[in-house]
Amino acid sequence: MRRLLANIWRLLTAPFRFIGGLIGRVFARPRRFFTEEPGDTPLGETVQKAIAHPGDVLAHLAALRSHLLRATLALIIVSIIMFEFSGQMLSWLAAPIGGLQGLQAIEVTEPIGVVMRVTMLGAFAITLPYIAFELLLFVAPGLSRRARMIGFLAIPLVFVLFVAGMLFTYYYLLPPAVTFLLNFMEIPTVVRPSSYIGFATGLMFWVGLAFEFPLLSYVLAAMGLLPARWLGQNWRIAIVALAVLAAAITPTVDPINMMLVWLPLVILYFLSVGTASLAQRQREARKAAG
Repeated sequence: MRRLLANIWRLLTAPFRFIGGLIGRVFARPRRFFTEEPGDTPLGETVQKAIAHPGDVLAHLAALRSHLLRATLALIIVSIIMFEFSGQMLSWLAAPIGGLQGLQAIEVTEPIGVVMRVTMLGAFAITLPYIAFELLLFVAPGLSRRARMIGFLAIPLVFVLFVAGMLFTYYYLLPPAVTFLLNFMEIPTVVRPSSYIGFATGLMFWVGLAFEFPLLSYVLAAMGLLPARWLGQNWRIAIVALAVLAAAITPTVDPINMMLVWLPLVILYFLSVGTASLAQRQREARKAAG
């Protein structure tokens, strides 16, 4: 009789136990994310373990694949939603050149490619915080609890800075670049959508990523992964590297547009040195106080 009552009780409470276990599994990972502290293993020992047990590296690569898969899936879903707004975004992007009537397609598939490019840029901007969160989840097991918290709190700024970089490009870099290119030598120009939209979206994307430099340097320095002194000592190399990057971002060969991109990148680099120094001083002050 007792066994029968126990079986009936287990049967009646099975749905509640299932829901409770599911909720526990859902909240277990966030709880570990904010509370667990990693083991203090020296870097040399970590490398030796990776060489001795390559299967552990494969496990990390499999975990990275899962994070990238979820991020890609989110990007695809947001792209489908953003496709509904592609017309408005395309009209907004074409404003510096006189609107859509200032563009003339030559190839049959050109409008489709332009719409997809604009859609992907908008979807990437919206999905970027989630992509950053997935990358943070991947590296979280090797970070301290404070470092994970710093990375988590910085995620909203990832979106804000990327959008700020795109808006800076649209309002301050794109108009003078377009004016210079269209009026150079007073040669009549028929602007193709793929050429202009490719130029505009590429410039907005890369400058948007460059606006992440100060935040990234602050977070890495706060985690103890990036010495501020190293950034300050290698500024000459950074200026040359940024000049090469600016030349690669701008598809034209004229130095004017390259300078328009290069100068903001240099300013952002030195701002990154400042944010890294601030984070490092705060980190050292906490160590001295503790």
